[in-house]
Amino acid sequence: MVDVRSELLDRFRWVGGHADVWRLFYQGDLFARLSAALADPFRGDAITKVAGIEARGFILGSAVALELGAGFVAIRKNDGLFPGEKLSRLTPTDYRGVETRLRLQRESISPGDRVLLVDDWFETGSQALTAVSLIQEAGAELVGASVIVDQLPPGTGDRLGRYCSLVSHSDLPQSGTPSVG
Repeated sequence: MVDVRSELLDRFRWVGGHADVWRLFYQGDLFARLSAALADPFRGDAITKVAGIEARGFILGSAVALELGAGFVAIRKNDGLFPGEKLSRLTPTDYRGVETRLRLQRESISPGDRVLLVDDWFETGSQALTAVSLIQEAGAELVGASVIVDQLPPGTGDRLGRYCSLVSHSDLPQSGTPSVG
């Protein structure tokens, strides 16, 4: 795996009590190495689709899909245009106490697809586990999940296939309320 861990920790900031993950995308060289690091553990797994949860998962998932030569699958939240037949599920409450409806275009994943789920931060796992259920409902095989920051409760990552993270929430400099912004 490309070692970007120390640079991520150096560049990470809390702004107004919220994690500023966006800053990790500003410089092309870091963004490229970050995308490669998320993809590296899965390079030999014949991934056919990379799924990303709206919004930062779209950015990271697309970049990782390009790294792996795979297609990209959007998992959208409540609003926004999303034509065609969809699979849809409501998440359990997240770290803010909010339930979110996630949607997947039915034709975007087929039985036989090997899927990697990518996102910036997994807090409670509510959205990640709901995304996994949509992927499996579509008949695809979840190979695993790759994320920048892991904040999952113990044992939750075991339900995400092969689970890889670049940093643990406990490794981040602590300042302000730990919430993703």
